[in-house]
Amino acid sequence: MSTRALGFGAIAESYERFRPGYPAELADMVMTYAGRPLRTALEIGAGTGKATRLFAGHGVAVTATEPDAAMLTELRRTVPADVRTVRAAFEDLRPGETYGLVCAAAALHWTRPEGRWSRVAALLEPGGVFASFGGPFRLADPAVEESVRAARAPFLEDDEVPSPDGTAPDEEMQWPGTELQRSRLFVDVRQSVVERRLTMSADDYVGYLSTVSAYLQLPQPRRRQAYDAIARALPGTVGVVADITVHLARRSNRQDL
Repeated sequence: MSTRALGFGAIAESYERFRPGYPAELADMVMTYAGRPLRTALEIGAGTGKATRLFAGHGVAVTATEPDAAMLTELRRTVPADVRTVRAAFEDLRPGETYGLVCAAAALHWTRPEGRWSRVAALLEPGGVFASFGGPFRLADPAVEESVRAARAPFLEDDEVPSPDGTAPDEEMQWPGTELQRSRLFVDVRQSVVERRLTMSADDYVGYLSTVSAYLQLPQPRRRQAYDAIARALPGTVGVVADITVHLARRSNRQDL
């Protein structure tokens, strides 16, 4: 697990407050793809439980794993009592119990690539489903987006997480679908988008930025200066494009793997 990922604990409460939850449409998409009841799930890097609550609310028995102690505390505060929570990085999980679903909500890019897919496959029941989903926030108004980019420029060139395997943004299949397609451990790889449009106050948008890893890497004084500069560039409310890109795949049942 990246040390950059482990920086989220300092802003666990803000993460819960300012990041939106996931819509029911996402759970419906995963369940429809599965084609059978999903009774158990393992979540990788569950954070404060945004996706955990979604699947638990659909009757799935979720085991939520999270390596950061502060995030785990917030997770335990927000999820139903029957959700099992475990402090562990993905790399620390050992094969044993298997699940109908293994999922990661805006967290998979923090895992180490070495052995990633063999570990996921070992955690899945035969024919089990893997799901990864997330996506950046983008300001809907191009003029506002340009103003924010100019305000951010002295502090950060870009605040997005680059593709872990270098896939260009204009490629039809994005990561991790690219890696899943190359892996013999998975079949029926699909990429879909759940469209999402939000309206936020300027303060809440800056609050969201305070949970973005690129800003968390800045020294505290520079971080505060960046937030203040961006806040001055924003109107009172902003429209946000917050589409969720979903990657789904099924564990192969081949016996020669």
